[in-house]
Amino acid sequence: MAQLNITLNHEEILQLMSLDRNEAFKNLLKECLNLFMRAESEEQLGARPYERTSGRTDSRNGSYTRELKTRIGTIELTVPRHRNVPFKTLVFDNYVTSEAALVSTMAEMVVNGVSTRKVANVMETLCGTSFSKSSVSEACKELDVKVNEFKDRPLKDEYPFVTVDATYFKVRGKRVVPKALFIAYAVNTRGRREIIGFEAYPTENKDNWVDFMSKLKERGLKGVSMFTSDSHEGIKYAFGKVYPLVPWQRCQHHFLKNIVDSVPKNYRKGISSELTNMFNSETIEEARKKRDEIIRDYQDIAEKAMSCLDEGFEDAMTVMVLPMKLRKKLRTSNHIERLNKELKRRSKVIDVFPNQESLIRLMGAVLLERNEKHQIDRHQTFFKTEIEEIRKLTPILEQIAHEQQAVLVA
Repeated sequence: MAQLNITLNHEEILQLMSLDRNEAFKNLLKECLNLFMRAESEEQLGARPYERTSGRTDSRNGSYTRELKTRIGTIELTVPRHRNVPFKTLVFDNYVTSEAALVSTMAEMVVNGVSTRKVANVMETLCGTSFSKSSVSEACKELDVKVNEFKDRPLKDEYPFVTVDATYFKVRGKRVVPKALFIAYAVNTRGRREIIGFEAYPTENKDNWVDFMSKLKERGLKGVSMFTSDSHEGIKYAFGKVYPLVPWQRCQHHFLKNIVDSVPKNYRKGISSELTNMFNSETIEEARKKRDEIIRDYQDIAEKAMSCLDEGFEDAMTVMVLPMKLRKKLRTSNHIERLNKELKRRSKVIDVFPNQESLIRLMGAVLLERNEKHQIDRHQTFFKTEIEEIRKLTPILEQIAHEQQAVLVA
């Protein structure tokens, strides 16, 4: 590991003190990181500048500047070049995994002739240089290894609660087509959220969802107490096919929207409030009573909506089996919807991905980054000591799963 000592003389200290705090820290950080990269360069080459030694493995070949975005602003660093073996540094690896994905994906777009003025401008801003096909391939190769290791890793823990969803991106083939990115978001036995799987598929049909769930099972997904999702037929079918003993929780947010969309506008605010009160019931018996009251009150003015409520109620109330303190956290798929929005935001500069590999590369890097944040986040859905309480509910949850399967078969 490269080590360095930083010495500031009297003039340099006075110069730093004359700047505002942010500028002073930026200048100091810039100097530290430039020194660190020079130390890394010496370590990789086995020699200091102009030093003749038998341990030298390569020679210097100048340098180039590159911007690094940090919490205290953007700084411009001087990056060493080596003549034969490319210089590698931890500085950018630690800060910009997702940015590397963005750069390599955009560069691939340019190389493949599908660039736009917007992409070219972003490329120049981020990189300040052009990319050859070989350099793009090398960048993609290194990033693909990280993303694929994350995507295909064995699932060694148990995951009591799993939420799945899909979001669409435009991908270029013979023509531009939408591709569905399937994502599985879970809570492990430590109560922490974890992204456990993602794959790209042409559509959200039953076969593709079965394939996605089967891959999760092959990688070791076990100990699942409940799945949560919207009411997509392909998802429901896959749950029953691959995990027939695990019950399904219909996302209450989507369910409420499905109902309210079929209600006349003048009544939507009122029924939304009543449905929310129903979802917040302390017992399933209380919730059923409120459901019956809502259906009775609105049957004449919103027949279709009441039919939706009646048919979907039980699936949307699976969560009532759990301890009350867990229900609000697990009754919707809102957390994965927020993740989808972040993926969309990150992909705006790409617009159209050049191929499916590029989609997996960039979105996989974003998911990897988000997953790493979850591992250090102090927030927990439940505490480890509560897992046994959840496990005791397995017979009741399995009975619900049997009932749901019977309805699907019928």
